[in-house]
Amino acid sequence: MDFSFTDEQRQLQREVRGFLAASFPLDRDWDAPQDDRWQELAELGWLGGAELSFVEEAILFEESGYALYPGPFLATVGLALPALGPEEREAAAAGDVRWSAEVDGLVPWLGSVDMVVDVDGNAQPARGVELPTVDPSRPLGRLERTNGTPLPGARDVPRARAAMAAEAVGVAQRALDLGVEHARTREQFGKPIGAYQAVSHVLADTYADVELARSLAYWAAWCVAEGDEQTVVAAAAAKAFATEAAVAACERSIQVHGGIGFTWEHPLHRLYRRALWLRGFGGSPPELRAEVAELVLGAPVTA
Repeated sequence: MDFSFTDEQRQLQREVRGFLAASFPLDRDWDAPQDDRWQELAELGWLGGAELSFVEEAILFEESGYALYPGPFLATVGLALPALGPEEREAAAAGDVRWSAEVDGLVPWLGSVDMVVDVDGNAQPARGVELPTVDPSRPLGRLERTNGTPLPGARDVPRARAAMAAEAVGVAQRALDLGVEHARTREQFGKPIGAYQAVSHVLADTYADVELARSLAYWAAWCVAEGDEQTVVAAAAAKAFATEAAVAACERSIQVHGGIGFTWEHPLHRLYRRALWLRGFGGSPPELRAEVAELVLGAPVTA
């Protein structure tokens, strides 16, 4: 069986990367208000309106991580969408209503969305208190509860985890690309630093991690798209590994960059912050690995 992307999926990947690269370069002014180009995403059919399978949506999540997209795309499409009814989905797809979802008592982008799917599956106005996070471009908030309006759909935790895994792959790939480019162009003692094993081996380790993370993320995406019986295991495994791989990729790339990698001017710390956010939100890797072990072995696993 061929699990590679179809020609249409590869074309989608190229188009998404091109649009996001032009709209959200890494050297943009991060102190200025970030225009998330939400209406353009709606016109492109990326907010749930197009007939995209979850594998295609995973491509969007990966590329949004690669570009450090600043808007609530993950919250709307990755977290909230399964709970919405037809009318809510239509409004979301048109870009008229932005959604997020409550996870473990916290709501991503609470101050940037219109509505929230609370933990009980009700629609709530997006009101509450915003909290600072490790990634300033991705705040969390505590929801101010009302009675809410019941939604017809259901929360889909594996789908959310698969979405975060795909985004983490994009972050990891961008950190790797920055490290490889620096190793090619930065010279010491008359040769590129990539010629030295202390640098090349670090990047090779990152490459191996990124490829395994991508395989797990798209396995999870395929399981979600097909309703496969392994969906829960696949999504938990993908998020556990991919988010840790993203954190490690950023740390190694910072090391490869030397002094410049530790400065606020360089974008690596922004990738690092996004990776740390993804690793911590919606289940930490140790918690997810314990879930996987319990699901595979059929009995609770204790330390």
